[in-house]
Amino acid sequence: MHNIRRIREDAAGFDAALARRGLSPVSAGLLALDQRRRASLAAFEQMQAARNALSKRIGEAKARGEDAAPLLAEAAAMGEAIAREEEEAQRLGAELDAALAALPNLPDPEVPDGSGEADNVELRRWGTPRAFSWTPLQHFELGERLGLMDFETAGRIAGARFTVLKGPLARLERALGQFMLDLQTGQGGYIEVSPPLLVREAAVFGTNQLPKFADDLFRTTDGRWLIPTAEVPLTNLVRESVLDEAELPLRVTALTPCFRSEAGAAGRDTRGMLRQHQFMKVELVSITRPEDSEAEHARMTACAEAVLQALGIPYRVVDLCAGDLGFGAARTFDIEAWLPGQGAWREISSCSNCRDFQARRMDARCRAAGRKGTRFVHTLNGSGIAVGRALIAVMENYQEEDGSITIPDVLRPYMGGMSRIGPA
Repeated sequence: MHNIRRIREDAAGFDAALARRGLSPVSAGLLALDQRRRASLAAFEQMQAARNALSKRIGEAKARGEDAAPLLAEAAAMGEAIAREEEEAQRLGAELDAALAALPNLPDPEVPDGSGEADNVELRRWGTPRAFSWTPLQHFELGERLGLMDFETAGRIAGARFTVLKGPLARLERALGQFMLDLQTGQGGYIEVSPPLLVREAAVFGTNQLPKFADDLFRTTDGRWLIPTAEVPLTNLVRESVLDEAELPLRVTALTPCFRSEAGAAGRDTRGMLRQHQFMKVELVSITRPEDSEAEHARMTACAEAVLQALGIPYRVVDLCAGDLGFGAARTFDIEAWLPGQGAWREISSCSNCRDFQARRMDARCRAAGRKGTRFVHTLNGSGIAVGRALIAVMENYQEEDGSITIPDVLRPYMGGMSRIGPA
Protein backbone atom coordinates (compact mmCIF):
# COMPACT_ATOMS: atom_id res chain seq x y z
CA MET A 1 0.00 0.00 0.00
CA HIS A 2 1.40 3.38 -0.93
CA ASN A 3 1.42 6.60 1.08
CA ILE A 4 -0.31 9.38 -0.85
CA ARG A 5 1.88 11.92 0.96
CA ARG A 6 4.99 10.40 -0.63
CA ILE A 7 3.36 10.71 -4.03
CA ARG A 8 2.54 14.37 -3.38
CA GLU A 9 6.17 15.01 -2.44
CA ASP A 10 7.71 13.22 -5.45
CA ALA A 11 5.15 12.37 -8.11
CA ALA A 12 7.76 12.16 -10.87
CA GLY A 13 9.89 9.76 -8.84
CA PHE A 14 6.86 7.59 -8.10
CA ASP A 15 5.96 7.33 -11.79
CA ALA A 16 9.59 6.64 -12.71
CA ALA A 17 9.73 3.75 -10.23
CA LEU A 18 6.51 2.25 -11.59
CA ALA A 19 7.87 2.66 -15.13
CA ARG A 20 10.65 0.24 -14.19
CA ARG A 21 7.89 -2.33 -13.75
CA GLY A 22 6.50 -1.46 -17.16
CA LEU A 23 3.56 0.57 -15.86
CA SER A 24 2.27 3.88 -17.20
CA PRO A 25 2.28 7.07 -15.07
CA VAL A 26 -0.53 7.23 -12.52
CA SER A 27 0.42 10.02 -10.14
CA ALA A 28 -1.60 12.74 -11.93
CA GLY A 29 -4.84 10.80 -11.58
CA LEU A 30 -4.10 9.86 -7.98
CA LEU A 31 -3.27 13.42 -7.02
CA ALA A 32 -6.41 14.76 -8.72
CA LEU A 33 -8.52 12.26 -6.79
CA ASP A 34 -6.67 13.13 -3.61
CA GLN A 35 -7.33 16.84 -4.22
CA ARG A 36 -11.05 16.19 -4.63
CA ARG A 37 -11.08 14.13 -1.44
CA ARG A 38 -9.23 16.81 0.52
CA ALA A 39 -11.55 19.53 -0.82
CA SER A 40 -14.56 17.50 0.20
CA LEU A 41 -13.11 16.96 3.69
CA ALA A 42 -12.41 20.70 4.00
CA ALA A 43 -15.97 21.52 2.95
CA PHE A 44 -17.32 18.99 5.44
CA GLU A 45 -15.27 20.53 8.27
CA GLN A 46 -16.36 24.06 7.32
CA MET A 47 -19.99 22.99 7.29
CA GLN A 48 -19.60 21.38 10.69
CA ALA A 49 -18.11 24.60 12.08
CA ALA A 50 -21.00 26.58 10.61
CA ARG A 51 -23.51 24.19 12.17
CA ASN A 52 -21.80 24.54 15.55
CA ALA A 53 -22.04 28.32 15.26
CA LEU A 54 -25.71 28.04 14.29
CA SER A 55 -26.38 25.78 17.26
CA LYS A 56 -24.94 28.46 19.51
CA ARG A 57 -27.24 31.07 17.94
CA ILE A 58 -30.24 28.78 18.46
CA GLY A 59 -29.35 28.43 22.13
CA GLU A 60 -29.00 32.16 22.54
CA ALA A 61 -32.33 32.83 20.78
CA LYS A 62 -34.14 30.40 23.05
CA ALA A 63 -32.51 31.98 26.10
CA ARG A 64 -33.92 35.34 25.04
CA GLY A 65 -37.35 33.83 24.47
CA GLU A 66 -37.24 34.47 20.72
CA ASP A 67 -38.75 32.27 18.03
CA ALA A 68 -35.99 29.83 17.02
CA ALA A 69 -38.04 28.00 14.34
CA PRO A 70 -36.28 29.61 11.32
CA LEU A 71 -32.89 28.80 12.80
CA LEU A 72 -33.98 25.23 13.53
CA ALA A 73 -35.13 24.80 9.92
CA GLU A 74 -31.80 26.15 8.71
CA ALA A 75 -29.99 23.71 11.00
CA ALA A 76 -32.02 20.76 9.65
CA ALA A 77 -31.17 21.67 6.06
CA MET A 78 -27.55 22.12 7.01
CA GLY A 79 -27.51 18.69 8.66
CA GLU A 80 -28.66 17.07 5.43
CA ALA A 81 -25.96 18.88 3.45
CA ILE A 82 -23.31 17.84 5.96
CA ALA A 83 -24.39 14.19 5.70
CA ARG A 84 -24.14 14.35 1.90
CA GLU A 85 -20.69 15.94 2.05
CA GLU A 86 -19.47 13.37 4.57
CA GLU A 87 -20.69 10.56 2.35
CA GLU A 88 -18.91 12.11 -0.64
CA ALA A 89 -15.64 12.45 1.29
CA GLN A 90 -15.87 8.81 2.37
CA ARG A 91 -16.63 7.70 -1.20
CA LEU A 92 -13.63 9.59 -2.56
CA GLY A 93 -11.43 8.21 0.21
CA ALA A 94 -12.49 4.65 -0.58
CA GLU A 95 -11.87 5.27 -4.29
CA LEU A 96 -8.39 6.59 -3.55
CA ASP A 97 -7.58 3.67 -1.24
CA ALA A 98 -8.71 1.20 -3.90
CA ALA A 99 -6.56 2.90 -6.54
CA LEU A 100 -3.52 2.83 -4.27
CA ALA A 101 -4.14 -0.81 -3.28
CA ALA A 102 -4.11 -1.85 -6.94
CA LEU A 103 -0.55 -0.59 -7.45
CA PRO A 104 2.49 -2.83 -6.86
CA ASN A 105 5.38 -2.03 -4.58
CA LEU A 106 8.16 0.19 -5.90
CA PRO A 107 11.39 -1.62 -6.78
CA ASP A 108 14.46 -0.80 -4.72
CA PRO A 109 17.10 1.24 -6.56
CA GLU A 110 19.44 -1.79 -6.42
CA VAL A 111 16.98 -3.96 -8.38
CA PRO A 112 18.30 -4.55 -11.90
CA ASP A 113 16.37 -3.11 -14.84
CA GLY A 114 14.56 -5.49 -17.14
CA SER A 115 11.19 -6.61 -18.39
CA GLY A 116 11.12 -10.31 -17.59
CA GLU A 117 12.84 -13.50 -16.49
CA ALA A 118 15.57 -13.23 -19.13
CA ASP A 119 16.79 -10.00 -17.53
CA ASN A 120 17.29 -11.43 -14.04
CA VAL A 121 20.87 -11.22 -12.79
CA GLU A 122 22.67 -14.29 -11.48
CA LEU A 123 24.47 -13.48 -8.22
CA ARG A 124 26.17 -16.77 -7.35
CA ARG A 125 26.15 -20.54 -7.74
CA TRP A 126 26.71 -23.39 -5.33
CA GLY A 127 27.60 -26.97 -6.19
CA THR A 128 28.38 -28.67 -9.47
CA PRO A 129 25.66 -30.42 -11.48
CA ARG A 130 26.20 -34.16 -11.52
CA ALA A 131 27.50 -35.76 -14.70
CA PHE A 132 25.33 -38.72 -15.71
CA SER A 133 26.50 -41.61 -17.87
CA TRP A 134 22.91 -42.04 -19.02
CA THR A 135 20.05 -39.69 -19.87
CA PRO A 136 18.55 -38.69 -16.51
CA LEU A 137 14.79 -39.00 -16.08
CA GLN A 138 12.36 -36.36 -14.92
CA HIS A 139 10.77 -36.81 -11.51
CA PHE A 140 7.40 -37.97 -12.81
CA GLU A 141 9.07 -40.63 -14.96
CA LEU A 142 11.01 -41.86 -11.93
CA GLY A 143 7.98 -41.75 -9.63
CA GLU A 144 5.70 -43.60 -12.02
CA ARG A 145 8.31 -46.28 -12.79
CA LEU A 146 8.77 -46.82 -9.07
CA GLY A 147 4.99 -47.17 -8.70
CA LEU A 148 5.06 -44.52 -5.96
CA MET A 149 3.71 -41.44 -7.79
CA ASP A 150 0.18 -41.70 -9.15
CA PHE A 151 -1.27 -38.87 -11.22
CA GLU A 152 -4.06 -40.90 -12.77
CA THR A 153 -5.68 -41.79 -9.45
CA ALA A 154 -5.20 -38.23 -8.19
CA GLY A 155 -6.99 -37.00 -11.31
CA ARG A 156 -9.96 -39.26 -10.64
CA ILE A 157 -10.15 -38.02 -7.06
CA ALA A 158 -9.48 -34.32 -7.46
CA GLY A 159 -8.78 -33.44 -11.10
CA ALA A 160 -5.66 -32.09 -12.76
CA ARG A 161 -2.63 -30.74 -10.87
CA PHE A 162 -2.85 -33.15 -7.96
CA THR A 163 -0.62 -36.09 -7.07
CA VAL A 164 -0.86 -39.21 -4.93
CA LEU A 165 2.47 -40.18 -3.34
CA LYS A 166 2.85 -43.64 -1.84
CA GLY A 167 5.12 -45.59 0.48
CA PRO A 168 8.70 -44.37 0.87
CA LEU A 169 8.16 -41.49 -1.58
CA ALA A 170 5.37 -40.13 0.65
CA ARG A 171 7.67 -40.59 3.62
CA LEU A 172 10.47 -38.76 1.78
CA GLU A 173 8.18 -35.77 1.28
CA ARG A 174 7.36 -35.80 4.98
CA ALA A 175 11.04 -36.20 5.87
CA LEU A 176 11.97 -33.16 3.79
CA GLY A 177 9.44 -30.98 5.58
CA GLN A 178 10.53 -32.13 9.04
CA PHE A 179 14.20 -31.70 8.18
CA MET A 180 13.59 -28.13 6.93
CA LEU A 181 11.63 -27.22 10.06
CA ASP A 182 14.35 -28.58 12.32
CA LEU A 183 17.01 -26.70 10.38
CA GLN A 184 15.16 -23.36 10.42
CA THR A 185 14.11 -23.54 14.08
CA GLY A 186 17.58 -24.68 15.12
CA GLN A 187 20.30 -23.22 12.96
CA GLY A 188 18.05 -20.50 11.52
CA GLY A 189 16.63 -19.30 14.83
CA TYR A 190 13.01 -19.13 13.62
CA ILE A 191 10.06 -19.77 15.94
CA GLU A 192 7.78 -22.57 14.73
CA VAL A 193 4.11 -21.63 14.39
CA SER A 194 1.09 -23.74 13.55
CA PRO A 195 -1.20 -21.16 11.87
CA PRO A 196 -4.75 -21.28 10.49
CA LEU A 197 -5.07 -22.55 6.92
CA LEU A 198 -8.30 -20.59 6.43
CA VAL A 199 -8.11 -16.83 6.82
CA ARG A 200 -10.36 -13.79 6.56
CA GLU A 201 -10.31 -11.46 3.60
CA ALA A 202 -8.51 -8.73 5.55
CA ALA A 203 -5.57 -11.07 6.14
CA VAL A 204 -5.19 -11.87 2.44
CA PHE A 205 -5.48 -8.17 1.62
CA GLY A 206 -2.78 -7.43 4.19
CA THR A 207 -0.23 -9.56 2.35
CA ASN A 208 -1.33 -8.14 -1.02
CA GLN A 209 -2.88 -11.25 -2.60
CA LEU A 210 -6.14 -9.32 -2.72
CA PRO A 211 -7.67 -7.69 -4.61
CA LYS A 212 -5.39 -8.30 -7.62
CA PHE A 213 -4.90 -12.07 -7.34
CA ALA A 214 -8.32 -13.28 -6.26
CA ASP A 215 -8.50 -15.65 -9.23
CA ASP A 216 -5.33 -17.41 -8.04
CA LEU A 217 -6.89 -18.32 -4.69
CA PHE A 218 -9.54 -20.69 -3.40
CA ARG A 219 -12.45 -19.26 -1.41
CA THR A 220 -14.78 -21.14 0.91
CA THR A 221 -18.55 -20.78 1.02
CA ASP A 222 -18.39 -18.70 4.21
CA GLY A 223 -16.06 -16.08 2.71
CA ARG A 224 -12.77 -17.35 4.10
CA TRP A 225 -9.74 -18.03 1.91
CA LEU A 226 -7.45 -21.05 1.75
CA ILE A 227 -3.90 -19.83 2.24
CA PRO A 228 -1.72 -19.76 -0.92
CA THR A 229 1.30 -19.75 1.41
CA ALA A 230 1.89 -19.52 5.16
CA GLU A 231 3.19 -16.00 4.49
CA VAL A 232 -0.42 -14.88 4.89
CA PRO A 233 -1.13 -16.00 8.48
CA LEU A 234 2.48 -15.60 9.65
CA THR A 235 2.82 -11.99 8.48
CA ASN A 236 -0.62 -11.15 9.83
CA LEU A 237 0.47 -12.21 13.31
CA VAL A 238 1.49 -8.56 13.78
CA ARG A 239 -1.46 -6.87 12.07
CA GLU A 240 -3.04 -3.90 13.86
CA SER A 241 -0.35 -3.90 16.54
CA VAL A 242 2.50 -1.76 17.83
CA LEU A 243 5.64 -3.79 18.54
CA ASP A 244 8.46 -2.92 20.87
CA GLU A 245 11.50 -2.37 18.64
CA ALA A 246 13.66 -4.11 21.25
CA GLU A 247 11.80 -7.35 20.41
CA LEU A 248 12.63 -7.15 16.71
CA PRO A 249 13.45 -8.90 14.51
CA LEU A 250 10.64 -11.38 14.91
CA ARG A 251 11.35 -14.56 12.92
CA VAL A 252 8.66 -17.23 12.47
CA THR A 253 8.31 -20.33 10.34
CA ALA A 254 5.63 -22.89 9.53
CA LEU A 255 5.22 -26.08 7.54
CA THR A 256 1.77 -25.98 5.95
CA PRO A 257 -0.21 -27.13 2.97
CA CYS A 258 -0.64 -24.34 0.40
CA PHE A 259 -3.49 -23.98 -2.08
CA ARG A 260 -3.36 -22.17 -5.42
CA SER A 261 -5.69 -22.21 -8.37
CA GLU A 262 -2.79 -21.58 -10.80
CA ALA A 263 -5.23 -19.54 -12.88
CA GLY A 264 -2.41 -17.92 -14.83
CA ALA A 265 -0.47 -21.12 -15.45
CA ALA A 266 -2.58 -22.75 -18.17
CA GLY A 267 -0.37 -25.01 -20.27
CA ARG A 268 2.69 -24.57 -18.02
CA ASP A 269 4.27 -27.57 -16.26
CA THR A 270 1.20 -29.69 -16.81
CA ARG A 271 3.14 -32.90 -16.16
CA GLY A 272 4.49 -33.76 -12.77
CA MET A 273 4.55 -31.92 -9.46
CA LEU A 274 6.14 -28.60 -10.35
CA ARG A 275 2.88 -26.62 -10.39
CA GLN A 276 0.15 -28.07 -8.18
CA HIS A 277 -3.10 -26.86 -6.66
CA GLN A 278 -1.98 -28.26 -3.30
CA PHE A 279 1.57 -28.56 -1.99
CA MET A 280 3.63 -28.40 1.19
CA LYS A 281 6.02 -25.57 1.99
CA VAL A 282 8.14 -24.34 4.85
CA GLU A 283 7.67 -20.57 4.98
CA LEU A 284 9.99 -18.04 6.60
CA VAL A 285 8.71 -14.63 7.73
CA SER A 286 10.65 -11.83 9.40
CA ILE A 287 9.36 -8.61 10.93
CA THR A 288 12.09 -5.98 11.36
CA ARG A 289 12.87 -2.36 12.02
CA PRO A 290 13.10 -0.42 8.74
CA GLU A 291 16.87 -0.02 8.93
CA ASP A 292 17.41 -3.77 9.43
CA SER A 293 15.40 -5.26 6.58
CA GLU A 294 18.16 -5.27 3.97
CA ALA A 295 20.50 -7.30 6.20
CA GLU A 296 17.60 -9.55 7.19
CA HIS A 297 16.89 -10.19 3.50
CA ALA A 298 20.43 -11.51 3.01
CA ARG A 299 20.14 -13.60 6.17
CA MET A 300 16.82 -15.14 5.15
CA THR A 301 18.18 -16.05 1.73
CA ALA A 302 21.17 -17.74 3.39
CA CYS A 303 18.79 -19.76 5.60
CA ALA A 304 16.97 -21.03 2.50
CA GLU A 305 20.28 -21.79 0.78
CA ALA A 306 21.36 -23.83 3.81
CA VAL A 307 18.63 -26.38 3.04
CA LEU A 308 19.94 -27.06 -0.45
CA GLN A 309 23.53 -27.14 0.73
CA ALA A 310 22.66 -29.74 3.35
CA LEU A 311 20.83 -31.78 0.70
CA GLY A 312 23.72 -31.42 -1.76
CA ILE A 313 21.51 -29.91 -4.48
CA PRO A 314 23.31 -27.54 -6.91
CA TYR A 315 21.62 -24.16 -7.12
CA ARG A 316 22.02 -20.57 -8.17
CA VAL A 317 20.73 -17.30 -6.68
CA VAL A 318 19.30 -14.65 -9.00
CA ASP A 319 18.32 -11.04 -8.36
CA LEU A 320 14.93 -10.49 -10.00
CA CYS A 321 14.73 -7.56 -12.36
CA ALA A 322 12.11 -4.84 -11.92
CA GLY A 323 9.82 -6.34 -14.54
CA ASP A 324 9.83 -9.78 -12.89
CA LEU A 325 9.23 -8.72 -9.29
CA GLY A 326 6.19 -10.00 -7.45
CA PHE A 327 3.44 -7.50 -6.67
CA GLY A 328 4.37 -6.82 -3.05
CA ALA A 329 8.16 -7.12 -3.27
CA ALA A 330 10.65 -4.28 -3.32
CA ARG A 331 13.45 -6.76 -3.98
CA THR A 332 13.51 -10.53 -4.47
CA PHE A 333 16.22 -13.16 -4.58
CA ASP A 334 15.15 -16.41 -6.24
CA ILE A 335 16.97 -19.65 -5.55
CA GLU A 336 16.89 -22.00 -8.51
CA ALA A 337 17.78 -25.67 -8.12
CA TRP A 338 19.37 -27.68 -10.89
CA LEU A 339 17.00 -30.36 -12.23
CA PRO A 340 18.99 -32.78 -14.41
CA GLY A 341 15.84 -34.44 -15.78
CA GLN A 342 14.82 -31.09 -17.27
CA GLY A 343 18.38 -29.91 -17.81
CA ALA A 344 17.31 -26.56 -16.36
CA TRP A 345 17.42 -24.30 -13.31
CA ARG A 346 13.99 -24.09 -11.67
CA GLU A 347 12.83 -21.86 -8.83
CA ILE A 348 12.71 -23.64 -5.50
CA SER A 349 12.67 -20.65 -3.15
CA SER A 350 11.85 -16.96 -3.41
CA CYS A 351 12.94 -14.53 -0.67
CA SER A 352 11.44 -11.04 -0.75
CA ASN A 353 11.81 -7.79 1.15
CA CYS A 354 8.48 -5.96 1.06
CA ARG A 355 9.71 -2.95 3.04
CA ASP A 356 6.66 -1.23 4.61
CA PHE A 357 4.28 -2.12 1.76
CA GLN A 358 2.44 -4.90 3.64
CA ALA A 359 2.75 -3.19 7.02
CA ARG A 360 0.71 -0.25 5.75
CA ARG A 361 -2.03 -2.61 4.58
CA MET A 362 -2.00 -4.40 7.96
CA ASP A 363 -1.32 -1.30 10.11
CA ALA A 364 1.65 -3.00 11.76
CA ARG A 365 3.95 -0.59 13.54
CA CYS A 366 6.85 -0.45 15.97
CA ARG A 367 8.02 1.97 18.64
CA ALA A 368 11.41 2.46 20.23
CA ALA A 369 11.64 2.81 23.99
CA GLY A 370 11.30 6.41 25.08
CA ARG A 371 9.82 7.58 21.77
CA LYS A 372 6.30 8.93 21.36
CA GLY A 373 5.75 8.23 17.69
CA THR A 374 5.52 4.93 15.82
CA ARG A 375 6.67 3.81 12.39
CA PHE A 376 5.70 0.97 10.11
CA VAL A 377 7.69 -2.26 10.41
CA HIS A 378 9.28 -3.94 7.42
CA THR A 379 8.12 -7.43 6.44
CA LEU A 380 10.04 -10.17 4.63
CA ASN A 381 9.01 -13.60 3.46
CA GLY A 382 10.69 -16.54 1.80
CA SER A 383 10.38 -20.24 1.08
CA GLY A 384 12.56 -22.26 3.33
CA ILE A 385 11.79 -24.21 1.12
CA ALA A 386 9.01 -25.56 -1.15
CA VAL A 387 8.80 -29.20 -0.08
CA GLY A 388 7.35 -30.58 -3.33
CA ARG A 389 10.01 -28.93 -5.43
CA ALA A 390 12.70 -30.12 -3.03
CA LEU A 391 11.33 -33.64 -3.50
CA ILE A 392 11.65 -33.20 -7.27
CA ALA A 393 15.21 -31.94 -6.90
CA VAL A 394 16.22 -34.86 -4.67
CA MET A 395 14.63 -37.42 -6.98
CA GLU A 396 16.29 -36.08 -10.11
CA ASN A 397 19.70 -35.36 -8.61
CA TYR A 398 19.94 -38.61 -6.65
CA GLN A 399 18.50 -40.98 -9.25
CA GLU A 400 20.40 -44.10 -10.25
CA GLU A 401 20.55 -45.82 -13.62
CA ASP A 402 18.20 -48.60 -12.47
CA GLY A 403 15.56 -45.99 -11.60
CA SER A 404 16.10 -46.11 -7.84
CA ILE A 405 16.74 -43.02 -5.72
CA THR A 406 19.53 -42.65 -3.19
CA ILE A 407 18.42 -40.84 -0.05
CA PRO A 408 20.65 -37.91 0.99
CA ASP A 409 22.52 -38.54 4.24
CA VAL A 410 20.78 -35.74 6.18
CA LEU A 411 17.36 -37.26 5.47
CA ARG A 412 18.16 -40.85 6.48
CA PRO A 413 17.40 -40.32 10.19
CA TYR A 414 13.93 -39.12 9.13
CA MET A 415 13.53 -42.20 6.91
CA GLY A 416 14.20 -44.79 9.61
CA GLY A 417 17.73 -45.32 8.31
CA MET A 418 16.59 -46.10 4.77
CA SER A 419 19.29 -45.29 2.21
CA ARG A 420 17.56 -46.07 -1.08
CA ILE A 421 14.10 -46.05 -2.61
CA GLY A 422 13.45 -48.82 -5.11
CA PRO A 423 10.35 -50.08 -6.92
CA ALA A 424 7.25 -50.67 -4.80
